Amino acid sequence: MSSHVQERRSGAQLINAPLPLLLLLLGLSGCSAMDVTVSSSINALNGTTVRIPCIFTSCYKMNAAKFAMNWTYQESLNDTEEIFMTYSKKKGMMPMRSERFGERVMFAGNLDKNDLSFSLSDVQLEDEGVYHCYVRNPPDRIQGHGVIQLNVVTELPPPRDSTIAVAIGASVGGALALLILSMVVVKCLRRHRKQELISEEKMEEEGKLEAEGVAEEGTKQP
Repeated sequence: MSSHVQERRSGAQLINAPLPLLLLLLGLSGCSAMDVTVSSSINALNGTTVRIPCIFTSCYKMNAAKFAMNWTYQESLNDTEEIFMTYSKKKGMMPMRSERFGERVMFAGNLDKNDLSFSLSDVQLEDEGVYHCYVRNPPDRIQGHGVIQLNVVTELPPPRDSTIAVAIGASVGGALALLILSMVVVKCLRRHRKQELISEEKMEEEGKLEAEGVAEEGTKQP
């Protein structure tokens, strides 16, 4: 029997295999659907540079001839999306002409690592909005999609003032030390007072014994 006939038979056996077995074989292959990982919300300080990440995983290795991706911007979820970066088969990731961003957008990822991140310099208040990362990696049929909300702030939150915490901690520590010292002093005073009472009782007993001895000697004399 030739190897071609064996291959056909083995293929026929796989096709005729029960559905649970096919699902098990697909599961063992380690292949999963397209998945895009992003940060749901990013805060950026006005006038600085911010990096907006987008990383994808796919069942298939990236094929430069078939791969496709777009970065788009929306002022809000109800507005039209504007493409500001795309993938070119010849040039790779490249920014597109945009009145909003100008030349402030640069690719900051690594295609070899499925990293599609970009950086936005000199962040403006008008840059606040929704950013979309769309990915297609045939023959994977599923399109990956990540959504990031960029919030632009004019100043960073003030750092926590540790002076108040230190002052409170010091006052609490001082009060606790004073309380312990007071307890020690009271205990010492009680112990000292107890020793004094014991000494007084011993002296009284000794005095009684001496008086009784004198009285007995007086009764013995003629």
